[in-house]
Amino acid sequence: MSEAAAAATAYKSSWLNKLDWFVTGDHKKIGIMYLWFAIVMAIVGGGFAGVIRAQLTKPDSGLVTPEFYNQMVSMHATLMIFFVIIPAWTGLGNYFVPLLIGARDMAFPRLNAFAFWLAVPATALMFGSFFVVGGAIQTGWTAYPPLSLAAFSAGPGVDMWLMGIIFIGLSSILGAINFIVTVANLRAPGLRWFKMPLFVWAWFINATLILVATPVLSSALAMLLADRVFGTSFLTVAKGGDPLLYQHLFWFYSHPAVYIMVLPGFGVISHVLASFAEKKIFGYKGMVFAIMLIGIIGYMVWAHHMFVAGIPPSLQIFFSYMSMVIAVPTGIKIFSWLATIWGGSIRFTTPMKFGLGFIFLFVIGGMSGILLANVPVDYQVTDTYFVVAHFHYVLVGGSIMSMFAGMYYWFPKMSGRFLSEKLGTWVFWLFFVGMNVTFFPMHIMGIQGMARRVFTYRPEFQSLNELSSAGYLLMLAAGLIFVFDVLKTAFFKKGTLPADPWQINHVQNTLDWKVSSPPPEYNFLKIPTIE
Repeated sequence: MSEAAAAATAYKSSWLNKLDWFVTGDHKKIGIMYLWFAIVMAIVGGGFAGVIRAQLTKPDSGLVTPEFYNQMVSMHATLMIFFVIIPAWTGLGNYFVPLLIGARDMAFPRLNAFAFWLAVPATALMFGSFFVVGGAIQTGWTAYPPLSLAAFSAGPGVDMWLMGIIFIGLSSILGAINFIVTVANLRAPGLRWFKMPLFVWAWFINATLILVATPVLSSALAMLLADRVFGTSFLTVAKGGDPLLYQHLFWFYSHPAVYIMVLPGFGVISHVLASFAEKKIFGYKGMVFAIMLIGIIGYMVWAHHMFVAGIPPSLQIFFSYMSMVIAVPTGIKIFSWLATIWGGSIRFTTPMKFGLGFIFLFVIGGMSGILLANVPVDYQVTDTYFVVAHFHYVLVGGSIMSMFAGMYYWFPKMSGRFLSEKLGTWVFWLFFVGMNVTFFPMHIMGIQGMARRVFTYRPEFQSLNELSSAGYLLMLAAGLIFVFDVLKTAFFKKGTLPADPWQINHVQNTLDWKVSSPPPEYNFLKIPTIE
């Protein structure tokens, strides 16, 4: 073969390899695509947060119009929840659940690919809504009627938002079916239920939450869409509808969604802390039952978001009580993690730093959650920045911190190369300090009465808002350094790593550290047998 022909063949092979990503059913490639999708959406969603913080640096700054500010608030939350956190966990789950249970792929590879590509029309609808008459949604990510009805939110932006969430919700439902069937049917011989790694348990319970709760959200959104487009009366008071029906259906999904966004992180943190404390996880079965209890009780707390909506006192008492009860299994997990690292030979790797930071931040979010479970407290601080602080300590301090831990922990397995420990330390401290500087002052602002989702505020809140905006810049720097490190390592760093690059197999003894880094196409030449 001539040199020209060889070059042409190599070029064609290179492009075929690239095109394979568009038609692949390989769980690892699909997982990587989910992760890249989440990173891109995080850059956009984080940029929207920057617009919010810039507007709030001083009262009546006039940087953006009130309408555009409302669009930023609505779309920031939408992107970070539905297009960043949930897809990122789906990506890590896609990649590592089959590896951890000794399977060669997910149970339904084509369904897996279809679920991922549903994100494309969902994303197109979200961003396309900025360019239609009236612009993107301005109602907040909750889209409560009557504000979200056509009489008060004219234009197709809200309709496009509703359809986009329905599409991304369908993606989650199909993915959940795949995870449940994969874990139930494709475990390696000898891998009994109570031998499964905690990340697998977390994703299995997570998938059941998604499968039960997401169709309820879709039904609420479909009712709202029908009222807006076809003139039905599910939620329109003037025609005999009930807006509270929407709130019940919305929060029946959206409170379990908090656990959907955090449970996989619980699994990651369990792996990371045990690995770098060089100890087995303390109370494995207790951890499993705690995950199960969170999955069960998570369906019984939704109406604590509705204490001020006029629900009966008997319901307020029940949901207040259950909102406190769910802290018990979460507390069991915190205790187990602390017991795991107690007396261990701790290695302060980047994943370990994020794991320890997660515990600190998540406990703060949990404590403020206990306060909000009290009806009188909730009456005082509902729709203030206290709720914003609580929510972000749970989701940024919980979901994002544990996601960083998982990425640094498993990146060597996915790529065959370590992310930089030096840059990782910078990412951790910038993000950890920035997180607290950004969101802790919001507790004070909320207690003093600063309303959330409003483009301006009274002058006495300016100094705390300036502090909060400065913290955002630290978090932004951390995110940019992380993206730079991922790009540099993935595309420009050379070299390979052994199957167990962290040298933790004597502690974890999980199947992900028994295959090459990165794993071969079908994971295992021979399906392993667990003794």
